[in-house]
Amino acid sequence: MKFGATDRVGVFIDGANLYGAAKGLGFDIDYKRLLGMLAESGRLVRAYYYTALMDDQEYSPIRPLIDWLDYNGYTIVSKPVKEFTDSQGRRKIKGDMDVELAVDMLELAPSLDQVLLFSGDGDFRRLVEAVQRRGPRVTVISTLKTQPAMIADELRRQADSFVDLLDLKGEIARDSGPSQMRRRERIGPQEVDDDYEVDDADFDDDEDFGEAQVTYGTVRRPR
Repeated sequence: MKFGATDRVGVFIDGANLYGAAKGLGFDIDYKRLLGMLAESGRLVRAYYYTALMDDQEYSPIRPLIDWLDYNGYTIVSKPVKEFTDSQGRRKIKGDMDVELAVDMLELAPSLDQVLLFSGDGDFRRLVEAVQRRGPRVTVISTLKTQPAMIADELRRQADSFVDLLDLKGEIARDSGPSQMRRRERIGPQEVDDDYEVDDADFDDDEDFGEAQVTYGTVRRPR
């Protein structure tokens, strides 16, 4: 992705949605490479990363990744997940960051020429429309190549342009070479889904949310 050298670029990453898209495509994102690509696309103003955290745990297994991103050029926006029991007695966990992302994008829009949204969530269609009325062009990054597709059709139609995440794989995928295998930190849950349902009797963090490893900001699934 290349814009004008003086174009002001704002990046908004729906962490759970991006993770799901990359997982569905069978690769893991190197966030250091991703930031480098974004910085070369124009004049990067800010790169936001949104995620919900399970702060009630003694150790939050996604924390090493979040700390790395926070110290290496990303602006982290997070909040604790909400846990409740529905009318059928099922335990549910919800971590919806849509409002936070929308507020930040609308506030920053007048200071941007290009907005990059890493999400396929159709709920953002009206947000994209509102941002376009303020001037910036909006590029949505998600994928059509998973089954089902991660990108909502209404969001893709509303965006000024759409980039399939698979087309960026060569630029942002994690390098699995030996040099990337040092100084690993093991982390558990990668992301909290917007609406995740669990059974109290069967709940297990590692089983339900998956595990990953972070190396210099690089996330990978264990083999």
